[in-house]
Amino acid sequence: MPLPDVYRSDVETLWDYHQLNHPLRPVDVGIGLGSHDPGVAVRAAELFHRGLFPLVVFTGANAPTTIARFPRGEAVHYREHALRLGVPPEAVLVETEAANTGQNIEFTRRLLASEGVEARSAVLISRPYQQRRAYATARKLWPGLDVVCTSRPLPLDEYVQDIGDATRVIDMLVGDTQRIAEYPALGYAVPQVVPPAVQAAFERLVAAGYTSRLL
Repeated sequence: MPLPDVYRSDVETLWDYHQLNHPLRPVDVGIGLGSHDPGVAVRAAELFHRGLFPLVVFTGANAPTTIARFPRGEAVHYREHALRLGVPPEAVLVETEAANTGQNIEFTRRLLASEGVEARSAVLISRPYQQRRAYATARKLWPGLDVVCTSRPLPLDEYVQDIGDATRVIDMLVGDTQRIAEYPALGYAVPQVVPPAVQAAFERLVAAGYTSRLL
């Protein structure tokens, strides 16, 4: 299902806001954040083969939105996909308990410490519209980690086609925008500026009924 034309401009506004366009560089570890999007594993494998990091951690248990697609857990399925793409097993760690982005960061930090891996820098690999929240969360919960964020470099329409559900993508964009505004007060993330145009687009999409991922 394609994006509805009447809401395209607002969806594009949120889409652009959440992508940080960080320049990529070599880091100590890649961290693939669990979700419904198998593109996280694809991007992690691509960057591993480009030599950006020697080790990748896939982190994630399940959510109601992912259990049907990834019944053995998000991180487990990501690992399997990365191995099919040529990442060697010894270069992959799996964290299978995290149920949200904060736990992705905290539990990955704990896993790396238990493995004796000292990570000073990382690439956070996520869904395109999770980049900003992933960054804000990592800066709050792991402030000593030098992070850059990335995702598969797909245009909006191609991403929607790849996921196969425009409503789901819009709902997730709206939900992540709300979390950028709400999570700092809860101690989950550092504050991020929400420009007026982004706030207005968010409010219009909420009014249009894209509310399934609101807090």
